[in-house]
Amino acid sequence: MSKTRTIQEDCCSFCGRPRAAVDLLIRGETAFICDDCAEQAYGIVQEGKKSNFIPPDREEIKKPAEVKAFLDQYVIGQDEAKKYLAVAVYNHYKRLSRKGERDDVEIEKSNIIMVGRTGTGKTLLARTIAKMLRVPFAIVDATVLTEAGYVGEDIESILTRLLQAADYDLEAAERGIVFIDELDKIARKGDNPSITRDVSGEGVQQGLLKLLEGSIVNVPPQGGRKHPEQKMIPVDTKDILFICGGAFDGIEQKIARRLNTRVVGFNAGKAAERVDRDNLLKYIAPQDLKAFGLIPEIIGRLPVLTYLEPLDKKALRAILTEPKNAITRQYIKLFALDNIQLNFDEEVFEYIVDKAIEFKLGARGLRSICEAIMTDLMFEIPSQDCHNVTITRDYAAKKLDKTSALRLGA
Repeated sequence: MSKTRTIQEDCCSFCGRPRAAVDLLIRGETAFICDDCAEQAYGIVQEGKKSNFIPPDREEIKKPAEVKAFLDQYVIGQDEAKKYLAVAVYNHYKRLSRKGERDDVEIEKSNIIMVGRTGTGKTLLARTIAKMLRVPFAIVDATVLTEAGYVGEDIESILTRLLQAADYDLEAAERGIVFIDELDKIARKGDNPSITRDVSGEGVQQGLLKLLEGSIVNVPPQGGRKHPEQKMIPVDTKDILFICGGAFDGIEQKIARRLNTRVVGFNAGKAAERVDRDNLLKYIAPQDLKAFGLIPEIIGRLPVLTYLEPLDKKALRAILTEPKNAITRQYIKLFALDNIQLNFDEEVFEYIVDKAIEFKLGARGLRSICEAIMTDLMFEIPSQDCHNVTITRDYAAKKLDKTSALRLGA
């Protein structure tokens, strides 16, 4: 005996409105739903799973060694910086997991500043660690920041990016992580007072103080100057971890000057011999940042100071082939999409690394050199009936010399 049910053909089964009173009536097997009820149902479902950034249980928190092991898959070397980052992220998670617990001991956040030459991996470390985090993560460039009222972005735009990363979930954003890149570009322009305002240097540093320390900041959700009528969102920065990075080009001179002033007395010669002149960044101290142009207040709010070592020949060679996102692997994948097998002779890698060291651009130099070598090939090969390509040292040298000659106007 078959079951039959009588349904109201022209009414929504949820609100009861007839077909004539709604824009759209969707028919199911045994019921109807109008467009308004469908939208409300969708909103309820979205609200139920609103936050994708749920604080992990203490048992789920990745240990510092596990965080470093993940970074090792993508970033070559820089063990010291990885350890500092891993510990900072681990402690940040622990702070979040015990939030709300009543205790006499309040654990404060430890903001980080990373110093390293261009192309040593500061931004790559930040982007890589963002892949594994379950908290909102935003990367901001400090070069576009200015004081309020001047052309450029306000300091609060940093938190606007974090809100966007959290899908405007305020609770999630307030436990997020922000990476401020190019911090050295907002250094004080000079020690002598100027008759003009330093609106993109010391002025920005003063504005960053309230963010780094932890305070409630009114943030425009879509940017301040374009939408002045919008309602501000109060964001508490107390639990937001800030990681800063910068090349601080020329800070080695400040370090060398400080080390020389300390080398005094009978043991002066021995102390000077122990200093690694090729990597002075390993001796960096807060007073060097102050001499470079950061104000003492902002240095005090970035208590963890670490450095990135300059990349030597061995590290550059590994960067070419070993990481999951290695440059050569990317080219091999691009050619494989056209059913072309790409191969590199070992001598090519040595040649590229030698040129990168000559240009002194770090890992970024590797990409520039590879593009110069591969551009003509990527232009010609897809149009040809070719399924196997091998890059030799002679071919690489020829293409790189040709590019250099064109740029010199030869």
